[in-house]
Amino acid sequence: MKKIVLATLTSIFSLIVVAQEIKSPDGNLTLDFAVREKGSPGYKLTYKNKEVIQWSKLGFEIKGDHHPFDRDFEIVGTEQSQFDETWQPVWGEVKEIRNRYNQLFIRLKQKATDRELMIHFRLFNDGLGFRYEFPLQDSLIYFTLKEEKTEFALTSDHTAWWIPGDYDTQEYNYTKSRLSQVRYLSKDAVDYNVSQTPFSDTGLQTSLMMKSDDGVYINIHEAALIDYPCLHLDLDDKDFILTSHLNPDAQGDKGYLQAPCKTPWRTIIVSDDARDILASKLVLNLNDPCKIEDTSWIKPVKYVGVWWEMINGMSTWAYTDLPSVQLGITDYAETEPNGKHGACNENVRKYIDFAAAHGFDAVLVEGWNIGWEDWFNKSKDYVFDFLTPYPDFDMKALNQYAHMKGVKLMMHHETSGSTRNYERHMDAAYQFMVDNGYNAVKSGYVGNMLPRGEYHSSQWMVNHFLYAVTKAADYKIMVNAHESVRPTGLHRAYPNLLANEAARGTEYEAMAGNSVDHTTILPFTRLIGGPMDYTPGIFEMDMSVHNPENESKVSSTIARQLALYVTMYSPLQMAADYPEVYEKYMDAFRFIKKVAVDWDDTRILEAEPGDYVTIARKAKGTNNWFVGCTVDENGYTSKIDLTFLDAGKTYMATIYGDARDAHYKNNPKAYEIRKVAVTNKSQLSQKCVPGGGYAISIVEVDKSQLKGLKNYKPVGS
Repeated sequence: MKKIVLATLTSIFSLIVVAQEIKSPDGNLTLDFAVREKGSPGYKLTYKNKEVIQWSKLGFEIKGDHHPFDRDFEIVGTEQSQFDETWQPVWGEVKEIRNRYNQLFIRLKQKATDRELMIHFRLFNDGLGFRYEFPLQDSLIYFTLKEEKTEFALTSDHTAWWIPGDYDTQEYNYTKSRLSQVRYLSKDAVDYNVSQTPFSDTGLQTSLMMKSDDGVYINIHEAALIDYPCLHLDLDDKDFILTSHLNPDAQGDKGYLQAPCKTPWRTIIVSDDARDILASKLVLNLNDPCKIEDTSWIKPVKYVGVWWEMINGMSTWAYTDLPSVQLGITDYAETEPNGKHGACNENVRKYIDFAAAHGFDAVLVEGWNIGWEDWFNKSKDYVFDFLTPYPDFDMKALNQYAHMKGVKLMMHHETSGSTRNYERHMDAAYQFMVDNGYNAVKSGYVGNMLPRGEYHSSQWMVNHFLYAVTKAADYKIMVNAHESVRPTGLHRAYPNLLANEAARGTEYEAMAGNSVDHTTILPFTRLIGGPMDYTPGIFEMDMSVHNPENESKVSSTIARQLALYVTMYSPLQMAADYPEVYEKYMDAFRFIKKVAVDWDDTRILEAEPGDYVTIARKAKGTNNWFVGCTVDENGYTSKIDLTFLDAGKTYMATIYGDARDAHYKNNPKAYEIRKVAVTNKSQLSQKCVPGGGYAISIVEVDKSQLKGLKNYKPVGS
């Protein structure tokens, strides 16, 4: 790690200091802080002389406190400093990340109570991060938050891409609207099959993406969410002020704190170029450096699995359809299986063979352990022990078979939301994984939380999710958590957290469906906090082909499914469809086989939220590039130059694009593959049909390898 601390410039302690200002390193952003009317601390943010955030209040409401903790403050100390370092992630979108900011530290004292509050502001070239700190003090030690009072006062009625402020799930399609329309559209936006909790009709989740009428893109989120409830936003749709709204617990309280302590960072990413939002590393930079000393066991993973056939309804998680209570049994070997159980020996071997034949690292198997029929029939609260396989899943034999073929099995732990049960079994479950050769787990938290009344994103659950990740690290296990709190960059500190779900993924394509523009919005929202296990790679778009009772259809072309391996960043990528389907389209499947899951460089080539995203990535340790483009229901003609390629070298570009007559509705499987020679002077134009896209692999070649190629002369040279 290179690290240069440029300066610690100023330390001023005075009771008469009222206002402070800092600029970003490039001078485009300006942060102003002041104690204003009634001693209320506030800030504003300006970008290229345009106000982005108008004067906004800061502070808290403490339960049982008769003196609000958001006023009657005076500044008793300030400090400004500069920081510049370059660090290397264990895995990621780029090989190195620059962490450069100007910092303002404010120490406040509340005159009437003698209590202190500190605020840290870090201003980067791409945005602002700030957080509160409660120092050790006699006047405030143990306290309960009634609410955080942080405001984001916007300048006007921006266009926003948003999901409702549900405490339990982020699994929604996004709505694009003016902020003033949120109140009227929120009821239509709520999927009552997903939502389990009530919330305000002006409540919004982060990461919230917005665009002003004069072309400024604004993204609000949080970083380093630890021992604190998840941030939501309440919208004042008259004055366009967003106010923090913390996820409550079962008692309705927001957070239990003990000084000294810190809150997560509140983040505002700003640019007049949408590509900068996607390229930002602000959230990562606000997290702590890696806390795992030996990371040699942490490796990105490309996998297949026994999963999509159960989502589709062709097979089942459960071994039998009747609950064990009704059967009156303790030994499942005494029962007859339902004949559709997916995690059976024969079926799992098929996936192992496919993974081995095509170079995949692992095979995920869901439904391998007893208890699924009890859970589906709601006959028990606590059903899984994470140790006992069904009789048709020979764990020892299957692991030996997989390892013999150079493949690992990936564990699945469905907790059914019973967090205490999972914590009681966690050590035994992780040791069981180690003993049987597993090094990665997909965990799930479907359903209402137990303890009863807790929400998926309350302080309780935030702590549980991190506990599961840190405990897994003790056993050298990588984690992919589904139905989890949305990510906030914690994978920098804990890189064994490979991915989360925490959004509406591919599984909904086999159920309620995803909006056509979904994958053009997620990079601007959910992925701002960290990688997502989106499970792309579906080639058979009509679910009824495999299950006549399922009439759902995937809103995508095959070419776009390939593109998602590049545009939906994750070090954990699944080829989600059945092996039998891929066998029919092996020429297109070749891209999934070859595409990398770890990168040295990333370039955002084109981007507009809700319309299109085009990204190029350079595979780790190679000179090979991969490009992906995903577009909305309107289609798009992508025009990109390849200046990111090395000068003086020739490359072979294999383009997997939509056929001219392709369309996500009526001709989604029509694609074309062509090869062209390119250099860094080349420009490519590629038409994407509605709901379509394209994927490109770019490999360095010498001239002898170009013989016989139709387009021998590099395009644009």
